[in-house]
Amino acid sequence: MIEPTTDKMLWMYEQMLIIREFEETMVNIYLEGKLPPEIQEGLAFDIGSGPVPGEMHLAAGQEPVAVGTCAHLKKDDTITGTHRPHHFAIAKGVSINALAAEIFGKVTGLGRGKGGHMHLFDVENKFGCSGIIGAGMPQACGAALAAKKKGKDWVTVTFFGEGAANQGSFHESLNLAALWNLPVIFICEDNSYAISVTKDESTAIANNADRAAGYGMPGVSVDNNDALEVFSVVGEAVSRARAGEGPSLIECKTDRYLGHFQGDAEAYRPEGEVEKLRENDPIDLLRDHLVASDAMSDDNEKEIKDRASATVKAAYEFARASDYPDTSEVAQHVFV
Repeated sequence: MIEPTTDKMLWMYEQMLIIREFEETMVNIYLEGKLPPEIQEGLAFDIGSGPVPGEMHLAAGQEPVAVGTCAHLKKDDTITGTHRPHHFAIAKGVSINALAAEIFGKVTGLGRGKGGHMHLFDVENKFGCSGIIGAGMPQACGAALAAKKKGKDWVTVTFFGEGAANQGSFHESLNLAALWNLPVIFICEDNSYAISVTKDESTAIANNADRAAGYGMPGVSVDNNDALEVFSVVGEAVSRARAGEGPSLIECKTDRYLGHFQGDAEAYRPEGEVEKLRENDPIDLLRDHLVASDAMSDDNEKEIKDRASATVKAAYEFARASDYPDTSEVAQHVFV
C-alpha cells in the first residue's frame, strides 16, 4: 500500500478545504439575481440572470478523488475532466483566481471569460474539461500518445462519471489505450447518480472497474470516499504508467452532496440521504487521521483553515472586481 508523507497529507487536507469552500460559496453566489425578490405564482427561476448565468455543477463531497489523484501528478502530466470540474482544476494547480474569473465570464479568466465553468482550459497546467459526456477520454489518449512519442514519462488522467462508462467513447478509448500501451489512467467517479438515474438502473454490472478485464488492463474499485485510499490505488496506477506498463481503470465511490446542477429539485434522492452521507464526511475523515497520527495540532489546523478561507475569499473578490471582455473580442480565440 502506497502511503503519503505527512506533508502530502497536509496538502491534501488543505486542498479539500479550499475545494469545499469554493463550491459551497458558489451555491449562494450562483443564486444572486436568479430568484425574484418575492416568490410569486408565475415567477420562475431565471437561469440566465445574475453574475454567473447558465448551469452550474458543483463537486462538494467529491474532493477525495481529486486530491488523492493529483497528489501524484507533476505539472507536465495532463488531466481531462468533466462538466463538474472545479475540484480537479484546483487540485491540479490551476489558478483559483483565474478559475473564479472564468466562471464569472471575466476577461481575467482562463478562457478570457468565453468558456464558462464547464469548458475550462489551462495550457500551463495541462488541464482541460468538457460539458460533453465522455468527451475527455479520447483526448486523454491523444495526450498520452504524445507523451509516449516524445519519450517522456508524463501520464494522463481522465476523469468521468459512472454514467459516462456506458458511452461508446469509454470503450473505444480503453481499447485504444490498451492496444497502444498508453500511459493513461481512467478514473470513474461513481457518485451514485447519472444526473438522476441510479447506477443499478443504467449499468449492467455493479463495478465498472471489472470492465478493465475486457481490455487487458488492471481494474480497481475504491469503495470508500477516502482520500488516503484513493491516493494508494492511484499511486500504483501512476507508477505503472510512468514505467511504460500501460493504462489502468479505477472506479472511486464518492458522494455528491449537492444537486446534479444548482436548482436541481433532487426529487430522485431518498429522504435524508445527503444528511446520512455527510456523517462520513471525507474532510473530517482525513482530519481525524492527521490528528490521531500527531501530524496536525489545533494551531496547525486553524492556520490551514484560515489560509484556505482566505484563498477562496480572495479568488471571488478577484473575479467580481475583474472586467468583462470587450465586445471587440467576440470573434477572437474561438472556432468559427
